Amino acid sequence: MAGLPVQIGQQYEAEIIGISHDGEGVGRVNGFTLFVAGALPGERALVRVGHLKKQYGYAALVEVLEVSPDRVKPDCGIYEECGGCQLQHLSYEAQLRVKRQQVVDNLQRIGKLQVRSSSSDEEGIVVHPTLGMTDPWRYRNKAQVPFGEEQGGLIGGFYAQGSHRIINMDECLIQHESNDEVVARVKEIGARLGIRAYNEERNDGLLRHVVVKVGFRTGEIMVVLVTNGVEIPRVAEWVAGIRAALPGVKSICHNINVKQTNVIFGDETRVLWGSEVIYDYIGDVKFAISARSFYQVNPVQTEVLYGKALEYAALTGGETVVDAYCGIGTISLFLAQKAGQVYGVEIVEEAIADARKNAELNGMTNVHFEAGPAEVVLPEWTRQGVRPDVIVVDPPRKGCDPALLATILELQPRRVVYVSCSASTLARDLRVLVDGGYGVAEVTPVDMFPHTVHVECVALLVRNETDAEKPY
Repeated sequence: MAGLPVQIGQQYEAEIIGISHDGEGVGRVNGFTLFVAGALPGERALVRVGHLKKQYGYAALVEVLEVSPDRVKPDCGIYEECGGCQLQHLSYEAQLRVKRQQVVDNLQRIGKLQVRSSSSDEEGIVVHPTLGMTDPWRYRNKAQVPFGEEQGGLIGGFYAQGSHRIINMDECLIQHESNDEVVARVKEIGARLGIRAYNEERNDGLLRHVVVKVGFRTGEIMVVLVTNGVEIPRVAEWVAGIRAALPGVKSICHNINVKQTNVIFGDETRVLWGSEVIYDYIGDVKFAISARSFYQVNPVQTEVLYGKALEYAALTGGETVVDAYCGIGTISLFLAQKAGQVYGVEIVEEAIADARKNAELNGMTNVHFEAGPAEVVLPEWTRQGVRPDVIVVDPPRKGCDPALLATILELQPRRVVYVSCSASTLARDLRVLVDGGYGVAEVTPVDMFPHTVHVECVALLVRNETDAEKPY
């Protein structure tokens, strides 16, 4: 591209100054930004330019000339092919620092919020060090494994970075060992029974995905076979084979998805054998987990995340709490242990049905769940006399609906606890709440997904005139 200081196909020495939100090294060559997969901050690297835009480009890592002290050898044998992890070549301590910095950068750049630069500063938001894991491996309780065929044989694994090409996998070091075992046995049984894998280009074949869920505390396992068809050939043999090979399995389900889509699940799920649900715990709260219900995939760090939300809610036993985006009631029931009343709202009706069952499962009578958009249901609750002291939000990656933020500002709870899986939309929404009269007291990043670029946060906001401390 004419006029740029670098050209496609040419090699340059780049200074790597940061990590992007996709896990690529951010390099500089003659003042021009190049994103370099595999490069780390503090390194000097020889790179080859592959793709250019006006303001930045992408380059391949040819050689690391000066190596970062934080660079480590990835433990996974297929790390460089697989797209599941992005940061295994970075030491875990450095990953935690990078994730905190990612949060700080978003708060400053997108939210235009001031962050304290040191503990001695009196101005700005406190962003704590990222809460990490003692053992950051084997933490995932759910595997969603696409299946395909290679040289006529059945393969299952994860997609290569930026593609739908399946990398066949025998083990994944961030999955619970039971997940690996189930996928391996299902692969063997499917091959023995002559099951064909789904081909998304031709829209034929049967087996699309195998989804495995395991209860960390209970050890219970659910297997879900997702197929491009209503019937599974030799289904009795399939079920018998899974039961014989995997005695820990409590539930075998069949989900039907005949649509040409990247969405994993179809609308219909049948129980082939065993229970409709398995059970697990977060802290002292028991949850029923169905084939399609959302449940946090790292139960160890979920307890850390929810514990921080509970701390920020500062409940003394009499408060009324609203949990927007409550899902199957995970945060609601955690909060209900300390609150007077908890009201949970969620737009997905099936999730609300699960939430009510989970409340009943735990004998909790101080929780009320309702299906619908939070920005519609909250004002209705207000008309019924509900006055929330604390509102907790845990929205999807796109952040809070603007109408919900407007509703929060109308209701004026003393505290807002914002649980976020996206630092960028968190920063955007915090700006709206700050402009509406709230202050951000502090933010705690939590590492829910070690060795990936993702970071979760819990932010505490207080209504400016109600708290003695001065938030920003």
